[in-house]
Amino acid sequence: MSYVFNIPFRDNIKLKHITEKVRGDAKLQSFWRCSNVMAIERLGYTDHGPTHVKIVANLALKLLRILVGKNVMPSIVKNYGMQNEDAEVVVVLGSIFHDLGMIVTRQDHEKYSALIALEFLEKFLSEIYSEEERAIIISEVLHAIVAHEQPNRPLTVEAGVVGIADSLDMEAGRARIPFKAGEIDIHAVSALSIEKVEILEGEEKPVTIKITMSNSAGVFQIDELLKPRIEKSGLQNYIRVVAEITGEKERKILEKFEI
Repeated sequence: MSYVFNIPFRDNIKLKHITEKVRGDAKLQSFWRCSNVMAIERLGYTDHGPTHVKIVANLALKLLRILVGKNVMPSIVKNYGMQNEDAEVVVVLGSIFHDLGMIVTRQDHEKYSALIALEFLEKFLSEIYSEEERAIIISEVLHAIVAHEQPNRPLTVEAGVVGIADSLDMEAGRARIPFKAGEIDIHAVSALSIEKVEILEGEEKPVTIKITMSNSAGVFQIDELLKPRIEKSGLQNYIRVVAEITGEKERKILEKFEI
């Protein structure tokens, strides 16, 4: 089975190369299928496969580009003198591989993800980076993968971006906090309350994350997952979250928190 993987690579030739490699890699495609068998069919979780990683990659890329446009310097530029386009490669690859360890087990899956990613990273990067550059990119990607899960803390802008993007895949019941289908509890109600998630250029802060909910129970998803991710990301000073509740009985604006 082949999955479509699309991201707006723009004029980033390196990112275009990565996208083509991902689309053509049958083993990675199979691993994504295995990841979802484990997550959905065996554990009863939400999607952790190709749709999830495509959403996360696109969200992460948009978030990074807004930050860079607001003069936030990526860590790979600051620490290694590389380019913004290399930071884009890091966040996309981190997004692609962050959950691949689910093919092994849920617990410590981020560590297995890093181990499994190594083979693909060498293969995808070998034609576009020197050996030294490849080592730097790989180290940054592995950090982003491992740091997306508690209790690990992101130490780079890119890792913070991947962690936040992961938690933003919550539209239409795609909760990152697991809930059982058909069961009525705060997990299920909150997950199904999230209608839309948007990443926008902000005014007070560089980034505004706008979340539209049908019910105030959706705040549970924001408070339990998104808020801790932002707080530990190192990017809290750049991000504002606004939750809007739609519906006849609950029509108001909630600014749940400012970090």
